[in-house]
Amino acid sequence: MPIKENKNRDMNKERNESLGAVAPEKKKVIVYLHGFGSSGQSSTGKHLRRIMNKCDVLAPDIPVNPAEALPFLKDYCERNNPDLIIGTSMGGMYAMQMYDYKRICVNPALRMSELTDILKPGTFKYFHPTLKGETHFTITEDTIQQFRDMEAHMFDGVNSSNRLFCWGFFGDEDTIVNCWEEFEQHFAPNVQTFHGGHRMNNKILDEVILPFAQRRIEDDCNS
Repeated sequence: MPIKENKNRDMNKERNESLGAVAPEKKKVIVYLHGFGSSGQSSTGKHLRRIMNKCDVLAPDIPVNPAEALPFLKDYCERNNPDLIIGTSMGGMYAMQMYDYKRICVNPALRMSELTDILKPGTFKYFHPTLKGETHFTITEDTIQQFRDMEAHMFDGVNSSNRLFCWGFFGDEDTIVNCWEEFEQHFAPNVQTFHGGHRMNNKILDEVILPFAQRRIEDDCNS
């Protein structure tokens, strides 16, 4: 199984068992990756924390430029060892590339560079300020080229093992991103639709995404 295990957790469990002690159950870790123009302080991340309150829900601010964002996220996951990653839109695209972990990709924007009405040069306001209080971000032609370069290799790390632990959810009314067929080529049959558009809302999270996420977390408890 390619999914990384929490070695420290296992060692602590064995140590406590050898001493006859009952160790407190360590919380599962969920990493949420936000969409373009948003931040880790988004309403989706806050809702995840409220509903999945038995888990530690982490939501980093994703750097704007892919050349910085991708290594940052790989290192972030290496340090926090999530039991599950949930990404929406651009965050779903990045989540898909965290090959060593279980990941749920909701309306993943696999071709950001082609969304010319969204990804264009200029300075824009974040939907939600970052943890550092930043309110604006800048897109350059180099940023767009970095997305192109990343997209050319985004499936290079997919293999017959880690593809089994990546699931895609696609809104049947999404008029912004339509990457179903491309995602399905690599991850079928782990692909399904839900009734809704591109942007997440609490109803879709509560009725579709989070019940599925909870089952994936329970898989670890029952294995």
